[in-house]
Amino acid sequence: MGLVITEEEQEPRFSDIASLVVNNSRLMDEILKQQQELPGLGCSKYSPEFANSNDKDDQVLNCQSSVKVPSPKDGKADIVRAAQDFCQLVAQQQKKSTDLDVDMLDSLLSSNGFPDPDLVLKFGPVDSTLGFLPWHIRLTEIISLPSHLNISYEDFFSALRQYAAWEQRLGK
Repeated sequence: MGLVITEEEQEPRFSDIASLVVNNSRLMDEILKQQQELPGLGCSKYSPEFANSNDKDDQVLNCQSSVKVPSPKDGKADIVRAAQDFCQLVAQQQKKSTDLDVDMLDSLLSSNGFPDPDLVLKFGPVDSTLGFLPWHIRLTEIISLPSHLNISYEDFFSALRQYAAWEQRLGK
């Protein structure tokens, strides 16, 4: 999940952003708790992914949330860094200048360690994706909320319900 704050009158209040992260963490904890209580979890058609081990019998489901708060400069800096990385590969004769294509650029840009967000909560009236690059959010659901200030758990959960009802058709 990504957060975009575009409110012009207010500076971002990190206490309100932190409460969103806490709400997300509480919701994840509750989901994990309910999943453990489901009978026949081992027979489920969904197989949970276990982190940091090849032995799934000794592991507990490990889920982590990460929050990236981009700035308007992030996308530009990523493009510059990708161009520098590619030029360095060409200078070291590991790549040719003609090797640059969409897939190569995407791999250079996606090496920042953050996956493409499935959901972006946009706060404020400005329609902007700030530091998110267009090809990283091509499959992202963007939900607009009026303000990040004093957002309640109910507002947050309502946005998640709206996201859950979203149907991604991928050209069909």
